[in-house]
Amino acid sequence: MSKSPIDKALTPEKFKNLRVKEPPTNSAGVGGLKAATAHAVKYIKPSNILKITQNINQKGGFDCPGCAWPDPDDERSSLGEYCENGLKAMAEEMQNKLIYREFFANNSVDELASLSDFEIGKSGRLAEPMYLPKGATHYQPISWENAFRKVGEHLNALDSADEAVFYTSGRTTNEAAFLYQLFVREFGTSNLPDCSNMCHEASGSALSETLGIGKGSVTLDDLYKAELVIVVGQNPATNHPRMLSALEKTKKNGGKIIAINPLPEAGLMKFTDPQNPIKILKGGTKLSDVFVPITINGDVAFFKALLLKLQEREEKTGSVFDKAFIEDYTSGLDDFISDLKTYNFEDCLKASGVLKDIFDAVFDLVLNKNKIIICWAMGLTQHENAIDNIRELVNLLLLKGSIGKEGAGTCPVRGHSNVQGDRTVGIWESAPQAFLDKIEAKYGFKPSPKHGYSVIESIKAMCEKKAKVFFGLGGNFISAVPDTAYSAQALANCNLTVHVSTKLNRSHLVTGQEALILPCLGRAEKDYQKTGVQTQSVENSMGVVSSTKGILEPCSNSLMSEVAVVCGIAHATLKTRSKINWLDYKDDYNLVRDDIAEVVNGFENYNNKLKQPSGFYLPNGARARKFNTKTGKANFTINKLPQWKLNKGELVMMTIRSHDQFNTTIYGLDDRYRGVFNERRIIFMNKDDMKTRGLQEQDIVNLKSEYNGVVREANSFKVIGYNIPKYCCATYFPEANVLVPLDSFAHTAKTPASKSVRITVKPAN
Repeated sequence: MSKSPIDKALTPEKFKNLRVKEPPTNSAGVGGLKAATAHAVKYIKPSNILKITQNINQKGGFDCPGCAWPDPDDERSSLGEYCENGLKAMAEEMQNKLIYREFFANNSVDELASLSDFEIGKSGRLAEPMYLPKGATHYQPISWENAFRKVGEHLNALDSADEAVFYTSGRTTNEAAFLYQLFVREFGTSNLPDCSNMCHEASGSALSETLGIGKGSVTLDDLYKAELVIVVGQNPATNHPRMLSALEKTKKNGGKIIAINPLPEAGLMKFTDPQNPIKILKGGTKLSDVFVPITINGDVAFFKALLLKLQEREEKTGSVFDKAFIEDYTSGLDDFISDLKTYNFEDCLKASGVLKDIFDAVFDLVLNKNKIIICWAMGLTQHENAIDNIRELVNLLLLKGSIGKEGAGTCPVRGHSNVQGDRTVGIWESAPQAFLDKIEAKYGFKPSPKHGYSVIESIKAMCEKKAKVFFGLGGNFISAVPDTAYSAQALANCNLTVHVSTKLNRSHLVTGQEALILPCLGRAEKDYQKTGVQTQSVENSMGVVSSTKGILEPCSNSLMSEVAVVCGIAHATLKTRSKINWLDYKDDYNLVRDDIAEVVNGFENYNNKLKQPSGFYLPNGARARKFNTKTGKANFTINKLPQWKLNKGELVMMTIRSHDQFNTTIYGLDDRYRGVFNERRIIFMNKDDMKTRGLQEQDIVNLKSEYNGVVREANSFKVIGYNIPKYCCATYFPEANVLVPLDSFAHTAKTPASKSVRITVKPAN
């Protein structure tokens, strides 16, 4: 009997041999070197390892397909401008095992779905296009021409272009992303959900409202010059390891660091530069001056407590706020202060879960520093009040005048390598009209002005059969989205699901009536087209656009670039009714960049600018104290404390990554920095909460969430006692995504609330 779509989407309830150790208090160093080397030797051809390590993130080389952390503008490390997880990303994408038609003939979709996500990902690189016919149990080979024709037939058979959903992963280059959104808009819809909808959409919304640009305002050099860096809801050692080198420079130059997070992450405690033998011998650099073990989603409460004390001191001394900056560049101060005074300091501090002595240490640092940077990631963005979280951070920076000056500003740390660039060049379901007008002026068709589906809206539309074709340009959609069971049924309701990918993932196994897997080149592989090997481009987390060019031969002759895939599908779908000669773009990517230069602000003279070895900065109004907001100034905002409370017996759960993981990609089964080895189905709990429930270490428990009357369950997790605030717990995603309600999301941004899920924990027997 065939597995249901839900069964295929859920991670198997199987245990390995769990081992638990005391979590380390130091990161990187020799341990990082060993882990990175082990992955490279195991999965990459020996002849390719040296080429990869010499060219990744180097000028004239290729951009790491992992995170979006920026490269230095000046000198790059000659020993290697990459981190442990960057090399793991390369070992995943450039693995030497290839899977052709024989693999799929020998393994049914149901059989593959019974594997763990780690096992699926390590099956090998996809080597040729594959097709799953209606009612079939096995994928079978298909030519590229027939695959494109199949997509075009399904799209053209729809009653409305809005019945198709076009998802984008953040690893897609600027060139591919621009052409993709251009095709979608000429096809007739704005349904362009992307991974931003699930991570930093709240950052973009909050920053656009307050500072006039949905990006951070700092450069890498600012981090070196900051007097104080506050890292909130972020685990750099796992998610952006090269950030630790920047924080080390902050400390070297006299800056202070505050880490605010429910879990004490090793990377923010101490860092040992693996490229520096002397530092390895000395034991590394202490990073955080203060660690703040905040309760999950206690951020607004904590920052409001800080603001109250700063306001109190300002009234006494008149020397705390940057009054000149506030007068010249901001709006809304009086209303903000009036609302702030309605709160009680003790109530806010209690709601944050932070002890008074720790608060005082933070307050002293904030009080006496004026060059402040606040960094954050999904620990702030994945809550129903995510917008409020980020706006409250901005309020603090505005009071201190820490926007638009050296060593100060906002720093949302993005995930995937080009997630910021994708949005810049048009991957946006609610693109501004000015951008659409430029497309119309350039290409002669009128894009739909109607806002399209975000990720959450796309899932609902597919489940309700309002959307019938799903196309994914990269990513692992089913393992990334919330409410796994509901989302699996949504994909199964489609007539056709299509995924452009480098390797096998779980999304290929949760299909519509028909399905296609279209294998593409990896970032490190040469992209041969008629005019030669092509150069592409990406934008990092700090707004620098730089070139990326593959250096390895393609692992299979049957692969296409993402640009070529998009052009082929656009040509096969739109045919003679298109106003664009799609196949010309495929032959020469310079033509794509010429068009981007005309349509997207900041890309003028794009092809020449891209020749600069370090790339070029895009315009950033907040960095220059030019605020493109409705008031023309930076805006103070009024933000409320979260109102919901836990019921008796409930815990608040946040989903997190392990150290052997980047987004949904599972590199291995160890979480070295948390002392967990060879297992992923675990739940970190406060030991008092375990005692209350009669639980012992490694007991097996079932988890349940209830939201708006709907009950969701995830079974068979092992308990690990951990240093996490009482009434809080943490689990890995995607294993626990099934517990995250689809209709619990950030107001305005619709980012899923994966970091604040109310659950109950019960023994499995």
